[in-house]
Amino acid sequence: MGAAPVIRQVCYGLAHVPDLVRYGSKPSREIWRDPGLEPRIAASLRDWESARGYPPNRVFLGTLTPQALGAIPRPWFETPADAPADEAPGFGEIADQELFYALLHRADVLEPPLLELTPGGAARLHARWREHRLFGARPLPPVEAGAGWRAGEEALPILSKGALLGRFHRDERAEGRDDENLAARPLLESLCAKASGALALAGLLDREGLDPAEIDFVISCGEEACGDRYQRGGGGMAKAIGELCGCARASGMDVKNFCAAPANALVVAGALVQAGLYRHVAVVGGGSLAKLGMKVLAFLEHGLPILEDCLASMAVLVTSDDGESPVLRLEPGAVGMAPIGASTSDEAVYRSLLLEPLQALGLRVTDVDRFAPELHNPEIMEFAGSGDVAYKNYRNIAAMAVLAGQVERSEMERFVSRIAMPGFAPTQGHIPSAVAYLGHAVRALRRGEARRILFLAKASLFLNRITDLYDGVSFLLEANPRA
Repeated sequence: MGAAPVIRQVCYGLAHVPDLVRYGSKPSREIWRDPGLEPRIAASLRDWESARGYPPNRVFLGTLTPQALGAIPRPWFETPADAPADEAPGFGEIADQELFYALLHRADVLEPPLLELTPGGAARLHARWREHRLFGARPLPPVEAGAGWRAGEEALPILSKGALLGRFHRDERAEGRDDENLAARPLLESLCAKASGALALAGLLDREGLDPAEIDFVISCGEEACGDRYQRGGGGMAKAIGELCGCARASGMDVKNFCAAPANALVVAGALVQAGLYRHVAVVGGGSLAKLGMKVLAFLEHGLPILEDCLASMAVLVTSDDGESPVLRLEPGAVGMAPIGASTSDEAVYRSLLLEPLQALGLRVTDVDRFAPELHNPEIMEFAGSGDVAYKNYRNIAAMAVLAGQVERSEMERFVSRIAMPGFAPTQGHIPSAVAYLGHAVRALRRGEARRILFLAKASLFLNRITDLYDGVSFLLEANPRA
């Protein structure tokens, strides 16, 4: 067995894509029912500066702390876009729409291409691409000037501020023409996950100063399904993202577990490193196009800007112990899990994910400095009637500590106040489930601001319609004792 695994580097990405909101699952279904909804959605979209300055986005990208977010009066979307950040540098970047379209074009490897650009659109995207410090040196696929439009009634218009830049097609090869899984919309979802994942992985490699050839293995933990009629969720996203980022010597695989997939992927990555199989494992999660605009009707009803307009992505580098980075505790019993035989009550969930793994490590709830559960942005969730998910999770953690006799009932509210942080993660499913805090956690543990941070991720397996089970995983991240 090798040395203990550590989280060496974390990077997040946001792609602000307001003109793709119409292709989110909820908006597209509602527009189909009521075509008059599309102009109302278009009128409620934010510009890039507003998305960049939005306080929860700044927390996600690391230029604002969760504690500072809690001190900003709500509604957060009314905070001036040029409000200063309290920390720099952050954990990644927010790409504007045309840069993301260029990355989408670069990620498209099919012939004929899925993304067909107009000559004017190609010129705009090529210019934006060349300006980027990470991607500018890599060539974009050429576009033949004056090329005519290909036939295809199902092609999706690709717009930017009202201008038509291109169209997105289905797989037009013979084997793809009658396969609903290879229609334009599911393929756009898959390519968006690939491109946004590459935004995070390229940033990770740059932040670490690591040659892409040094990545040994890539694990994708997004929620997309990639495959044709015979293997709808076959996968391949990990190697596709690695290919786009130049990780030519790496292999990879996809890990699926709904919202808990990133936490599971990190445990798998740590186990592979600890076993001595690989030195550098990258865990990558691309964004979910289907989840853009999920709460669109609530936003329109309240006269709000549409806040679900960004594809969120993450990349994490797991290596063997370097004597500095936070340690991923993988001793027997240290990884919390929700067994098949457990009930679906909150008490059973938190007993499995909170009390039992800490007990295996000889720890109490009060020995943990911070907790990272589901950290959904409450400004999005509350307007849609879902309440403050993060705060509910912190109350459940405190209640379990009381039931276990580790916190006095009279001290419960004070304990909640000590451990709680406001939610800030974009509603992208897998991204809010604990791992949105990983960058802040690594920073705090390196600085000595915390000693132990517990991540609790839950997964709704019943969404697959073949079981009514839930799932979850938890892991402890600890300051390196040799730092």
